[in-house]
Amino acid sequence: MMTTPTLIRNIREKMKSQEQYKEQVTGTPGKRFTRHLVLCIVGVVMLYPLLWMLSSSVKPSADIFSDPGLWPANWDFTNYVQGWTALNQPFHVYIINSMIIVILSIVGNIFSCALAAYAFARMNFTGRKLFFALMLGTLMLPGHVLLVPQYIIFSELGWLNTYLPLIVPNFLATNAFFIFLMVQFMKSLPSELDDAAVIDGCGPFQTFWRVILPLCVPAMATTAIFTFIATWNEFFGPLLYIQSQDLYTVPLALRAFMDSEGQSMWGPMFAMSVVSLAPIIGFFIAGQKYLISGIATTGLK
Repeated sequence: MMTTPTLIRNIREKMKSQEQYKEQVTGTPGKRFTRHLVLCIVGVVMLYPLLWMLSSSVKPSADIFSDPGLWPANWDFTNYVQGWTALNQPFHVYIINSMIIVILSIVGNIFSCALAAYAFARMNFTGRKLFFALMLGTLMLPGHVLLVPQYIIFSELGWLNTYLPLIVPNFLATNAFFIFLMVQFMKSLPSELDDAAVIDGCGPFQTFWRVILPLCVPAMATTAIFTFIATWNEFFGPLLYIQSQDLYTVPLALRAFMDSEGQSMWGPMFAMSVVSLAPIIGFFIAGQKYLISGIATTGLK
């Protein structure tokens, strides 16, 4: 039987070995301080453009480039008032236009990519590996290669100057990245779930809808966040297909400040740029828990 002094000595040796292992993994306190200091400096450098834009949004337009400091010498909040009404429509119209495209794109990407991922991850059919490889191969295809044929197709369909070219492709599972992400998540689910669903009388679509899809919330949230950010910030697609300013999205509206009345309206443009960041930040904060969970469970990390 182990005596009390021996037990205490063993506990101390175990604690000492754990501390030594922790120092090997994380480093000494001095190294950890240096590492965090470097990370903080890098973080400030990365945040500087955002802080400069925020500072410029409350400066008079004449001081934006003559006073490059982050703390404005003269505060001017009228940029937000002028920017909201500077274009043909109030700025909230462009926010609504972007939200329409974003919401429909999220719905389309989640549903269509989840269906395609379910077929690749849970169903057996001839040529599955070949089609999956071809699907992944589209990730290496430059998007600009498809611009001309896509434009011709949408022009023949009469979809120019509408939101259809920006929305409909998302309902056709055209984003291989999101399909791959969901495939990796669905492969981690036990196959016994499918067998149990079949025993209960579910077909393939019922198994997908009632069993698999409710378990894919982290992957769907990750898809929704990435789709939101990419669609909200997309400039080239709306520029190519939309001509009417009443249908402009937020990026096109911000560009219009450069041409408004033949002069560059820097102050109002920066003010509306700050406003346009609010939905992205809010959406990310609301879904960051699911984003982290989705990345961790799909192998994307």
